[in-house]
Amino acid sequence: MTSTVRLRHYGHDDLPKIRQTLLDVHDDVYAAEMENEFNQRFAWFVDHWGGHPDFSCVIGYDGDEVVGFAYGAPATDGREWWRNHLDTAPDRTATFHFSELMVREQWRKTGTAEQLHRALMETRAESLAALLVDVTHPKVQALYESWGYRKVGERQPFPDSPVYAVMIADLPLS
Repeated sequence: MTSTVRLRHYGHDDLPKIRQTLLDVHDDVYAAEMENEFNQRFAWFVDHWGGHPDFSCVIGYDGDEVVGFAYGAPATDGREWWRNHLDTAPDRTATFHFSELMVREQWRKTGTAEQLHRALMETRAESLAALLVDVTHPKVQALYESWGYRKVGERQPFPDSPVYAVMIADLPLS
């Protein structure tokens, strides 16, 4: 892929106009796994995260075609779910919960995922970023580790969800 991906930032007020785009990319990325009930609830997650007043999203475009997105929202003080996985929490705990990163197959292994991630994270004022990665995807976990995240535990947030590696990174990313 030699084309240049153009990035655009969106916030909470933009959700009505980008919601379907996020759902379409998800359905494309997870087309083979849509019989899984957990994957069928993605719209709920979009509405949950997008409902946060400080929701932040970056969508990548190749011309008019959407190539992927990254989004998340700041944690509410005292509700940082990653804390349970550390013996001692860091002094500065303001956290950005990095919820989703999806890249359509044609743009994978082109650096697009890192572009989307960095564009989202470079705007953050929080001290930490936290995310969950399906433990059955060690290559994805290794990718996040290469971006500065470290695994601090494992968690299954919903009875029908996968078990996830809990990962945190100091912000700003190096």
